Amino acid sequence: MNNLTIDRQTEIAKLFFKLGIIGFGGPAVHISIMEDEVVKRRQWLTREQFLDILGATNLIPGPNSTEMAIHIGYIRGGWLGLIIAGVCFIVPAVTITAIFAWIYVKFGQLPQVTPFLSGIKPVVLAIILNAIWRLGKSAFKSRKMWLIAIPVAGATWLGLNEAIALLLGGFLGMFWLQISDKFNQPNNNLNSLLITLPFSTLLAKVTPFPKPENIPLWQLGLFFLKVGSVLFGGGYLLIAFLEGELVGQYHWLTKQQLLDAIAVGQFTPGPILSTATFIGYVISGIPGAIVATIGIFLPSFLFVLILNPLIPLLRNSQWTAAFLDAVNVSAVALMAVVILRLATVTLVDPIAILLAIIAAILTIGYHVNPAWLVLGGGFIGWLLSVLIKL
Repeated sequence: MNNLTIDRQTEIAKLFFKLGIIGFGGPAVHISIMEDEVVKRRQWLTREQFLDILGATNLIPGPNSTEMAIHIGYIRGGWLGLIIAGVCFIVPAVTITAIFAWIYVKFGQLPQVTPFLSGIKPVVLAIILNAIWRLGKSAFKSRKMWLIAIPVAGATWLGLNEAIALLLGGFLGMFWLQISDKFNQPNNNLNSLLITLPFSTLLAKVTPFPKPENIPLWQLGLFFLKVGSVLFGGGYLLIAFLEGELVGQYHWLTKQQLLDAIAVGQFTPGPILSTATFIGYVISGIPGAIVATIGIFLPSFLFVLILNPLIPLLRNSQWTAAFLDAVNVSAVALMAVVILRLATVTLVDPIAILLAIIAAILTIGYHVNPAWLVLGGGFIGWLLSVLIKL
């Protein structure tokens, strides 16, 4: 390895490790910072190249900002740069989340911590609602989208597996949108879907065994590998899979534990998928955290490696665009079902309802950073517990 290659890998590592540390605020903020760093400041990419890979990440499963980091690393430093960029972006969030998981397991049920969590949980609902609102405005481009979203939501509410519902919504919606447009200049460039989705579809049909007393690590890893392989629609869709399967079907988590895990994901930097690290630790300690983290992030590395050379083909494919539109509305439908289920165990008193309403106004109307809302909710929960004791 020559000095130029070493220098490139080093600068990739420094940049994405820094972004992993300061990356509060969610994928939109991450991507904005990346654009400033790699287009404006360092000129590693042109703006057109950056937009091309941004569009491509929307056509594959996984967290958009993490996959953007992996794409940039691959373009700048080859397959080694791909690994370095992704790992350096993920590691800070995973490390911080693991520390919170240890604290939670050790102290989470003590009275000193419970008041904080009671104030955080209603805020988390408002944050999810904001994601639904924001994504819904861009996903529901026409009335036709409702004909995709409503059946997906209904089927999920009645018990259909979230991964299967998402993929069925994507494929059926893709053909529905093409047919409804009267096959207007159809494009046959289906290479991207044919390459990236069979693996996802296969894993979506894998059903883990019922919960044993001690969950095998391979089973925990397989679940998160499946989720990482079909997670269209951004990190918030992770909540739908966790609530539907880990809480509702396999009972590995309670709804309260899920809300706590989501809260931790909100006030730590980096990708929200680091929530998997927290959950893995809660279920199976350090080994569980490791396999859950590897399982959920590994597909992103593989998909980017496959997709990057195909980006020029994706720009002009009406079929891949229709599939993406259908998946986006299906993802919003799944999230709507989840927030209804979580609200039944969270909004149980007037204070919780008031906190959720205030947080929703602040995040939707005034775009307050979710990390500040979570911290504020925790403080209010603690303050109320002090006042009650007086």
